[in-house]
Amino acid sequence: MLLSLTVILFLGLAGQKIFAAARLPGLVGLVLTGILVGPHFFNLLEPGLLQLSPDIRVLALIIILLRAGLGLNLQVLRRIGFTALKLSVLPAVFEGFAVAALFWYLFRSSWLEGAILGFILAAVSPAVIVPFMLELRERGLGANKEIPAMILASAAVDDVFAITMFSVFLGLAVGTGQAVIKLAWVPVEIAGGVALGLLAGAVLVCLFNRAELKPAEELLALIGSATMVTLLGTAFHLSGLLAVMSLGFILLEKAGVRAFRLEQGLNHLWLAAQLFLFILIGAAVNVPVAWEAGLTGFLIIACGLCFRSLGVLLSTWRSGLDFREQLFCCVANFPKATVQAAIGGLPLAMGLPAGEVILAVAVLSIIVTAPLGAIGLKWLAPRLLKDAAKED
Repeated sequence: MLLSLTVILFLGLAGQKIFAAARLPGLVGLVLTGILVGPHFFNLLEPGLLQLSPDIRVLALIIILLRAGLGLNLQVLRRIGFTALKLSVLPAVFEGFAVAALFWYLFRSSWLEGAILGFILAAVSPAVIVPFMLELRERGLGANKEIPAMILASAAVDDVFAITMFSVFLGLAVGTGQAVIKLAWVPVEIAGGVALGLLAGAVLVCLFNRAELKPAEELLALIGSATMVTLLGTAFHLSGLLAVMSLGFILLEKAGVRAFRLEQGLNHLWLAAQLFLFILIGAAVNVPVAWEAGLTGFLIIACGLCFRSLGVLLSTWRSGLDFREQLFCCVANFPKATVQAAIGGLPLAMGLPAGEVILAVAVLSIIVTAPLGAIGLKWLAPRLLKDAAKED
């Protein structure tokens, strides 16, 4: 296990720095490093660490979502709420059903299997998107129209919606008969996740006010609380992602200077957490399986992104964004990684005839869209977004 940790820390840092020196996003270097050291290439990571990989990725994701929540205040949410809600649903619907139709046409498969693939691909990756949006917020790019906050808020709800739709169609395909119940549960999952996070945050604020804790102890209490709401969300079928972001949000509203101190601590933790998150995502990518999808798989992914972009344009229509800013929002909706790695293999495991093809396209989507989205965001942000500081 120690050898694997050493490989991740040293090779990950090297890969990140090499790509940064080439003016490319460091996370692309981390994902590629993960692919190379993973079980499908040089196999430098021990099986014990790979078995823990899902839990480690969740913990790293918790850290970045807490940072996102600590950057959302009530005034901002009031301004962007309706647009963020549209961005959470419309792009996923457009992409999901476009992929379903093309998959049905190209593979002569069932509509249900096409819809299953469609909503696997429809989930964006907070792991890729959130760090970039936080960086843009710190640099002031797009802050005049709250574009980073809008994308942050929509990303978590998008995942809830896409995963729920995937579960609905998968249930119909295997005959569980619970599709209507799962679809009706979506508002409860979203509202319940927010309420759970707000409640945990309020309790944490009371603890901070009553107990004399050192800064490091407060940070540990915050991460422990975020992990707890994630587990409770899983147990009660509520959105753990939204619960974690809501926890950070209520701390920003109620904890004052302490929230700023906690955010600084999370920033330091993220320096190490990102190495594990993106390298383990890369290690989960089975390149030989992705290769089987070939040009047809690439065509399906490209078609889905085109229709997703149409959904983004409709969602941001009359929102006050100009076309350049809308175009940036389209690219910000490209990256896919965590959800596809987590659920791409479920249709195959449940015995669906098209399971192998679905898995291949899901894996290919990570290889194509994570680097494409990351590079696109880094390159386009200073060209398409306005600097709030310069405008002032």
